[in-house]
Amino acid sequence: MLRVYRLIVCFSILSTVINTVNSQSNWVEWKEFANDDRSVAAWEEKNLELAELAEHPFNINTITKEQLELLPFLSDRLIENILYYLYKYGPMVSKNELLGIEGMDYQTRRFLNDFIYIGSSSKEHQKFSFKRMMKYNKQDLLIRVDIPFNQKAGYADYSKAKKTGSEKNYLGNAYYQNLRYKFQYKNQVYWGFVAEKDAGEPFFSKCNKKGYDFYSAYFFIQNMKRVKNLAIGNYRASFGYGMLMNMGFSMGKSNSSAGSSRLGRGISKYTSTNEYNYLRGFAVTYCLSKRWEASVFYSYRKMDANVDNQFIKTLKTDGLHRLKMDLEKKNTICNNLIGSNLSYNGKYFKGGITSVYNFFNKVLNPDFHLYNAYYPRGRYFFNNGIYGKYFRKDFIIAGEVGIDKKGNFAVVQSISYSPEVNTMLTVINRYYDKKYQALYANGFGENSRVQNEIGTYIGLETTILHRFKLLTYIDLFYFPWYRYRVDKQKTFGVDGLLQIGYSPSYSLSMFIKYNYKSKPQNYLLPSKQKLILPKIRHRLHYQLEYSWNEQTKLKTFVEGIFTAHWKQNHSNGYQLGSTAKWGRERFPLKGSITGAWFDTKDYDSRIYLYEPGLLYSFSMYSYYGKGTRLAVNLSCSLGKKLVLQGKWGWTHYLDRKSIGTGREEIMGSNKSDLQLQLKIKW
Repeated sequence: MLRVYRLIVCFSILSTVINTVNSQSNWVEWKEFANDDRSVAAWEEKNLELAELAEHPFNINTITKEQLELLPFLSDRLIENILYYLYKYGPMVSKNELLGIEGMDYQTRRFLNDFIYIGSSSKEHQKFSFKRMMKYNKQDLLIRVDIPFNQKAGYADYSKAKKTGSEKNYLGNAYYQNLRYKFQYKNQVYWGFVAEKDAGEPFFSKCNKKGYDFYSAYFFIQNMKRVKNLAIGNYRASFGYGMLMNMGFSMGKSNSSAGSSRLGRGISKYTSTNEYNYLRGFAVTYCLSKRWEASVFYSYRKMDANVDNQFIKTLKTDGLHRLKMDLEKKNTICNNLIGSNLSYNGKYFKGGITSVYNFFNKVLNPDFHLYNAYYPRGRYFFNNGIYGKYFRKDFIIAGEVGIDKKGNFAVVQSISYSPEVNTMLTVINRYYDKKYQALYANGFGENSRVQNEIGTYIGLETTILHRFKLLTYIDLFYFPWYRYRVDKQKTFGVDGLLQIGYSPSYSLSMFIKYNYKSKPQNYLLPSKQKLILPKIRHRLHYQLEYSWNEQTKLKTFVEGIFTAHWKQNHSNGYQLGSTAKWGRERFPLKGSITGAWFDTKDYDSRIYLYEPGLLYSFSMYSYYGKGTRLAVNLSCSLGKKLVLQGKWGWTHYLDRKSIGTGREEIMGSNKSDLQLQLKIKW
């Protein structure tokens, strides 16, 4: 009977339609394809950025090139075609006109729809007025709480642990909470704050009397006379192609080639709950002339670290303060950062020079291992870099060189050829010296660090027969030095992808994607002999999406994974699922339902499942073993100023009597939780 019930659940997800909230863009839902926890974290950051843009869309009739460049699915050439269309034919009166733009297909039109509206073509040139700002602004407040329905080991006998201070238990309750406030005036003035308490952290109790564990505030101005950007409080800085400073989203390999030559955003506001990847202080970008801009930024912040005898052994980046040992690492070091950038924006060339000086109040000196022999060590770090992008006719040539204080360097260079608006051939070469050190670098590559990697990437994206899209690449990489869990120098790897998409109409889209990766890793034989073998992964993913209208759609997906060390035991994984959505423009209730069945042998063949989440949250989780997942997301507009959203999720495992390990262990085969969020806007 239970098996029949599970089959009914899996079948119902293919046919049930409830409502949805547009908390994720169509592009994010279409492109989500995570291979590891690192890519999930990157998508989470990008989702937040795009969700904010979708909440405050651009007027297509006054849109600028810089605003279009914020959308990662638009190529440089398509951006030029959009602006040329507006220049030649004048303001649009309907979104249907988008299909008249050269190179605009049904799928891109649907993605773009989330971020634009049809407005007046007259640009306002009113002088900034504080009185007008306080009268015509937009403000909203979001309150979120996550409620688990299963007790984890870390909360067991909580009242007793609270008295004894036992290290076996978390110090706080099991609820997650956050609070967001935002003020916006046009696209010029922003300010707000974010407060967050993770599950297990104390709240107005014990060692935390200030309430939330993390507070973040920002004040941000842009495009006000010669001041392009001004940030006070928490902010981000990204310049060039990530050899020195990149605190934003990195497109990665498996996405469109459209953004491969996109430069960093410069100074931007910080609204995330991530407790590590930000700067705190002030930054300004000033327009020296029509073509030249200068940026200066300074940051001082306390950071979490494991400190031993005045030496920083590790930086703590997860932001969790649930245990006594976590609190002992909280705010134990100070970091100062000073940087500058000078950039030029010409008709056919963009480029700039960046300098960053970074120093700690204690010496960074991690415990020595062969793989981390060249990790950053010392109190201060200094980097210089130069980047450029030349575009003419069908070609784009771009790159950046970064140099550290010891003369070690990292280089990335690319050339793109686009004979047609929907065709792009891209070649990216990278050389990251094994000794190169830059704490905030985040560039294109296989490693999480811009260090110890040489590689060549060749990618092609094109349209076939008007309705088919081909995306394919091969990436060959080489690691000169040892790596974590790779006790060998001079190792090679390969990563390849083939994706074919078909979109015959605005309402129907599908794609099939095959990914192959071979990467060296330690392997211990039963005889205890250690070998360095290629770890091979094959991944096949099929996805179909049908839309009845802008808010009603059904997405179905099937995925299979095969992974193994060379000529050793293999591990397989499969998943089948669907997401159904429905909504009416003037109907207050909206929502979605997602369900999936998964069957994987072990952690190596784990699968990642995306499901629509709350506004500003990205819901993608990994699963391994055998089981089913069901998630229901509902939103209700209570008048014009209140929106209540809730998401309930339930995971049932067929192959275990407990879920998780250690303090996260749950007794039983079921796990469920409820997320609630209230949005107040005025």
